[in-house]
This record gives sequence, structure tokens and C-alpha cells, in this order.
Amino acid sequence: MALNHLLRPLLCQSLLRQVRSPLVATSRVSAPPLWPNTTCYPSACIRLYATKKSKAKAKGQSAKVNINSALVEDIISLDEVKGEMTAVLNALKDDFTRNLSIRTSPGALDHIVVTTQDGKFPLNQLGQISMKSPQFIMVNMSSFPEAIKAAIHALKESSMNLNPEVDGTIIKVPVPKVTREHRETLVKLAKQLSNKAKDSLRRVRSNAVTQVKKAKEVHSEDTIRLVEKQIQQLSDNIAVDIDKQLAAKTKELLG
Repeated sequence: MALNHLLRPLLCQSLLRQVRSPLVATSRVSAPPLWPNTTCYPSACIRLYATKKSKAKAKGQSAKVNINSALVEDIISLDEVKGEMTAVLNALKDDFTRNLSIRTSPGALDHIVVTTQDGKFPLNQLGQISMKSPQFIMVNMSSFPEAIKAAIHALKESSMNLNPEVDGTIIKVPVPKVTREHRETLVKLAKQLSNKAKDSLRRVRSNAVTQVKKAKEVHSEDTIRLVEKQIQQLSDNIAVDIDKQLAAKTKELLG
């Protein structure tokens, strides 16, 4: 009786450990008909559970495609597609530099385009721009006095929050102090420019995919699918770069 009293708790603990363990299970089964009147113990079956983190990682990843562009030149020029997509990114960088600068310099007005009766011209081609102080820029319009009114309009319509004044053929441009409100306005403009860039990127991708689909009659579906996947991959990479540019510009503007 004393021995049973001591062994019973140990036996219960052993059974509980086997029931609670999800990884290993051992069972006693009957042997197949080829070996009657015998029993066997199969090897322990191990069951591995994927963690939520590994599942999410596997879900977010897809196989990368790297097609030799020379092999699909008769379908589409992947180099040209990549070039057009890269041009969208470069145009965004240029817009950010020209339109969203909070640093005061004579070159800060160079990007401003003035619309005249003879066409559109950069302000620095119509007038001589000089900085008298960090808060004051002058534009000498003596070479094209007829464009003064158009230049004033272009300065007021810029994203730099300018209020120019005219003194003869001289345009005086006081540079306002950059406020928090103005910084936030520029951030909103940066988002608008990045969204326009993504729209342009989608058009490039859509045009490329349309061109690829025209080759279905002479190429296998697998080949067409791989080329489309390569185009999508190129587009995704540029979209990531656009987001990086926006994040960097937002950080710069907000200080």
C-alpha cells in the first residue's frame, strides 16, 4: 500500500507530460497482417509548428524574377521599361529640389517658370537674380521689362509663400521666415507630388504589360507571365524608392 501511494503521483505526472506535449506522440499499434500476433512501436512522430512571425514573413515574400532582357527583346525591351520608370523617379527628385526647398539662396527662384506671350521661360532667363540678404532677393528685369507682370504672377503662385513688389524694372522679393505651418504645407505638397509620380509609374507599367500581352500568340503563357512579373517587380522597386524620397523630404521639411 505504501509503495502504491508513492508511485501513483509519479505515474500521473508522467501521463500529464505526454498529454501536454504537442511535439512527440508515441502509440502502440497492431502489426500489419504480414506479421500476425505481434506488435510494434513506431518511431516518434515529430510535429513542427510554424510561428506567426515565420508565416507572415513567408506570406510577404515572393520569388524574385531576373530575366535576361536580351532573351525577350522580341516581346519588350525591359531596359527601356526600366529607363522610363527610373525617369519618373528622377523627375520626382527634381520636383522636390526645385519646389520644396526651404533654404534661401539666389538659385531658389531659378525653377520658377514664367508664362509669357512668347512661351514659358525660367525666371533666371528673363531676369538677373541676386541676393541682398538672407531675407531679401532682387530680380532685375531690365532686359525683359514686358515680362514683369508675368514674373510677379509666377512668384506669387509658387509654393514659396512669396509676396513680391515692383520698383521700376526691379522685382523685390522679401523672403518670409519659414513657419511650422509653411513646413506642413510643403509636406502636403510633397505627398501630392509623390502620388503623381506613382500614377505616372502605374501608367508606364500598364503600357508595358499591354505590350507584353500582344505577344501571347507567339509565346507560351509561362513566358508571358514571367515577363509581366519582371515588369511588376521593376515597378515595385521604383515605388519603394519613391516612398524613401518622400520620407527623406518630409524629415527635411519638418526639421
